[in-house]
Amino acid sequence: MHAGVKIARVVVGCAAIVAIGVVLVSGGSEAGPRTPQALPGLPPPFLGTAVAGEGGLTAAVDAYGDVVDLRAPGPAGRALIDNPSDRQAAGTVPVGTGIVPRVRIGDSPPLPLWRGESVRQGYLRRTNVVRTVARVHGARVVVLTAVAGGRLAMRIVARGGGRGRAAGHPRARPAVSVHVAEGVHCAHEGRAGPFDLICKSGRAVPPVHDGAPGKLSRECETVLRDAVTQARQWSRRSLPLGGEPEMVGHGRRRGASSSTHPGVLRSRAPAWAREMYRRSLLTIHALTSRRTGAVAAGARDGWAYVWPRDAATAALALEASGHRAEARSVARFLTGLDLSAAARFDEAGVPVPGRAAQGDALGWVDAAARAAGVPAPDGPFRWRNRADYQESTPGTYLGNALAAAATHVDGPRTGHIGGFSAHQRGSTREVRQILREFGTERGLVRSAGDPGSGLDSAAGWAVRPFGLRALYPAARKTLLRLVEDGTRYGITPGEGWSGGEDPWLAPSAWSAWALAGLAAEAGHRATAMAAGDRRAALTLLRDLRHASTPAGDLPERVGAHTGIPTSTTPLLWSSAFAVLALRELWP
Repeated sequence: MHAGVKIARVVVGCAAIVAIGVVLVSGGSEAGPRTPQALPGLPPPFLGTAVAGEGGLTAAVDAYGDVVDLRAPGPAGRALIDNPSDRQAAGTVPVGTGIVPRVRIGDSPPLPLWRGESVRQGYLRRTNVVRTVARVHGARVVVLTAVAGGRLAMRIVARGGGRGRAAGHPRARPAVSVHVAEGVHCAHEGRAGPFDLICKSGRAVPPVHDGAPGKLSRECETVLRDAVTQARQWSRRSLPLGGEPEMVGHGRRRGASSSTHPGVLRSRAPAWAREMYRRSLLTIHALTSRRTGAVAAGARDGWAYVWPRDAATAALALEASGHRAEARSVARFLTGLDLSAAARFDEAGVPVPGRAAQGDALGWVDAAARAAGVPAPDGPFRWRNRADYQESTPGTYLGNALAAAATHVDGPRTGHIGGFSAHQRGSTREVRQILREFGTERGLVRSAGDPGSGLDSAAGWAVRPFGLRALYPAARKTLLRLVEDGTRYGITPGEGWSGGEDPWLAPSAWSAWALAGLAAEAGHRATAMAAGDRRAALTLLRDLRHASTPAGDLPERVGAHTGIPTSTTPLLWSSAFAVLALRELWP
C-alpha cells in the first residue's frame, strides 16, 4: 500500500519526455502459445493478483500491470477479454491477451513489464486503484489502473532508463506502447509525461484526433479521481475495527467505544489487522454488483459467477462491517435464486450449467437473509447426496449437514448483525445425528460414517455462522488439530483433502472466525481454553498475512513452500471470512 499518494504527484511528476504509441492486436496466435516465465518470487503473467472496480465494470490486473480479465456490466457479467482458466493452468496463454503495457528503450524491442528487472504492486490507499511499479532496462515505469462509471483508465508514466548496453546509448528515453486485445474498445492519448488509455464496454470509443489535445487525458484523470473518491467514501462508511483511530466530531459512530478520549477513538486492533480488514472489504465491494447484488467469487474465468455460500458470506461480512444496504441487496439476490437448479449463477440470477446444486446452499442463504433482515427462503431443500464446498462427487458431507441443521445466523458478539442471538442452536435431534454420523474421538470428519475421510475444517461452521453449541467441543478439537498440522500460510480444507499440499485461505479464515467465536463465547469466564482458542485464531490470521500479496489481497490458495498465489486472487470467500474473523477478535 502506498499511503498518502496523490494521483497528480504520481502521474505528473515525470522528469523525462516519454515517447508514446498503441498497438491493437488480435490476442496472439493459437498455435502453441506459452505463458511467459514469471519473475522470481512472483506468479506467472496473466493470472490476476488485484482487482479494480466499484461494482460495475470489473478488471483483474496481474502482477505485471496487465489487465487480464474484464467483466461487464458487473463482476459476474460477461467476459470482454478471452483468458480461459484452463489455459492459465496449462501455461498456454498468448502473450497478446488482455491489455499489456510495454516499454522500449532506444533501439531495443518493446518489452512487457514481465520482461523487466523487478515489479512491485499495491493500491492507492483505501481504494481499488491498482498501482504497479516496474524497472525495465533501468527505466522506472508506473502503471495506474482504475475503473469508475463504466470506464477503465490506465495511466502509464516512464522516466529515466537507458543503461547503455541494453539501449544502445546511455541516455535513451523510454517509449511506451500498449497491446489491446481485439474486441476491447479503447482510445489512447499521449503527451509529455503520461500515456493515457480509456476503455469502455458496450460501444466503440472513437479515436482522439479531433483537434482537442488533452481531451482523453482529462477523461482519464476524471476516472482516476472518481475511483479514488468513491472508494474512500465507501470505506469511510465501514464500522471501525476495534475502535480504530478516527475523529468523530460531536457524535460517535455506531460501534464506537464510550471510554475513549473525547473526539478520538483509540485503537485496540493492531495496524496489520486494520489494513487486512480495509483491503478485504474493498475486495468485497469490487466484486459485488451495484445493480443486482450479485457477488462474484473472483474476477477470473470460471470464478466470475455467484456461488450461494460465497455470496452469503459476503452478505454477513457487509452486515457486520456496517454496510447494511449492500448486505440486503446481496441477500435479496440470493433469496430470489432457484437454489436447486445449479451450483452457480450469473449476474442476472440465471443458473450456470455444468455443476449441480450443492448441499449447503439453503443454509448459507438462510443465514445471510436473517442477518440482513430480509425474508428467508422457505420450503424443503435436499442436502444429502449432493456435493459440498470441495465440489467433488455427491455424498453425505459435514458442511452440508451443519448448514442444514441450523436455520438462524450466529456472528460477532457486538450486535451489529440484527435479529440474532449468539446462543441459537439447531434441534437436539439434528445435532445428535451429526455427532453419530460424523463424530470421532479426534473430531468431526468430512463423510458420514467414514472416519478415514479425515477431519474437516468445515467443523468450524458449527460455531460460526450456525451456532450449534452442542457441537462446540467437537469443532474445537477438530480445528486445533488442523491448525497444529498447518503451514505458515494456513491449512488445507481438511485431512482428507486430495488437492495437494497447498494451503487454502478461505478454510484458514473461517477456522480463525470459529476459534475467535469460541474464545468470545467464554466471555467473562476467560479460561486457559479460551485463551488458547484466541491464540489459534491469531495464528491463522498471521498465516493469512504471510499468504497475502504485497498489495494485501487474499488468494484462493498459495504455494505451500513459497506463499506465491497459485489460483484466483483475490478470492471473495477468503476476504469475507477474514472480515468476520477480524470483527470477532476486535468488535
